Amino acid sequence: MSAVVNRDGVIRPVKQDPQLLTAMLPSPCPQNHAANLLPLPDGRVLCVWFGGTQEGVADISVWSACLMPGSERWSEAVRLSDDPERSEQNPLLFLAPDNVLWLLWTAQISGNQETAIVRYRQSTDFGQSWGETGVLLDKPGTFIRQPITVLENGSWLLPVFYCRTRAGEKWVGNDDISAVKLSSDQGKTWRDIEVPGSQGCVHMNITPLTSGTLIALFRSRWADNIYYSQSTDNGESWSKPEATDLPNNNSSIQVTTLHNGELALVFNAMSAAGATERRASLYDEIDDGDDSRKEPKVTSGRTAFWGAPRAPMTVAISADGGKSWPWQRHLDEGDGYCMTNNSQQKLNREFSYPSIKQDSQGKLHIAYTYHRQAIKYIRLSPEWVKESQQ
Repeated sequence: MSAVVNRDGVIRPVKQDPQLLTAMLPSPCPQNHAANLLPLPDGRVLCVWFGGTQEGVADISVWSACLMPGSERWSEAVRLSDDPERSEQNPLLFLAPDNVLWLLWTAQISGNQETAIVRYRQSTDFGQSWGETGVLLDKPGTFIRQPITVLENGSWLLPVFYCRTRAGEKWVGNDDISAVKLSSDQGKTWRDIEVPGSQGCVHMNITPLTSGTLIALFRSRWADNIYYSQSTDNGESWSKPEATDLPNNNSSIQVTTLHNGELALVFNAMSAAGATERRASLYDEIDDGDDSRKEPKVTSGRTAFWGAPRAPMTVAISADGGKSWPWQRHLDEGDGYCMTNNSQQKLNREFSYPSIKQDSQGKLHIAYTYHRQAIKYIRLSPEWVKESQQ
């Protein structure tokens, strides 16, 4: 069992390393997961995540907190969605070129990700108030995790993945594929561009290189490696995802392009090779009342692997467009136990679902799930990461 976490929002230096500043964001919820960060032009930093009793339960909603310029304490959490019948998950923030702030998230019935749709709200005052909830993508099974990328030609690219099931089976992730939604009219309409050969590759995270090439990194349902794809035609087509040297444990990652053109990545340096146990699925603790469908049998073949430890949490930097990652440092270490999502009894000990962004001053802001009890925030410099190889 993990210890009780102090979620007071106060930013403090780490005793063993004062270069790191850290806080646990306030929340009234037993479970808090899947953070996404966004530094704003006015100097504030916003963080959104989902919270409630447990992922897949209908009381899961989107929450947000704010860090004011110069403040050393995160604000109290505010709930931004409240559907009593759907679990609302994986929120993300996107600031459009016209300074309209978008909040996007998924909404699903119980643990059935094949029922998910994508909703949105907009803000014209950088998140201090929000408009009505609308549906952005209504195809059931559409899921998001990573933010929209705006290209120089004005196109918006929203990476999605499709949660698909086979007849008589519940969703477990065996047949998920990735695609890119492309909009040429500021999000009014979207075209679908499927990523070829992407079965099992999800959470597609697009970021630009200085050359103009777009690269994408993926989470792997197989819990083997982070996968890599690229586009040289402004996202109109993508190469088949190929495994990198970096491990993945079927948990989320996030990459961002730094001001100097380097890439910064946060991920779990772990794969199924480091697992001693295996879960049937992500939602194997939830009874959705549907006995007509069964979870597929776990096999040793190409099936989604759940239960690989979600630790350590590692930050890395690449100077060659993601081909190599010579600078790596751990932010948190532990056993990463995730054979249960139970936060009420504090049984989960994972570090997961990171978000990373660089502000105008060059600092890196990182947030991630801490034991599914809290969202942990860390602020550091890229130089701190590179000290690992000095």
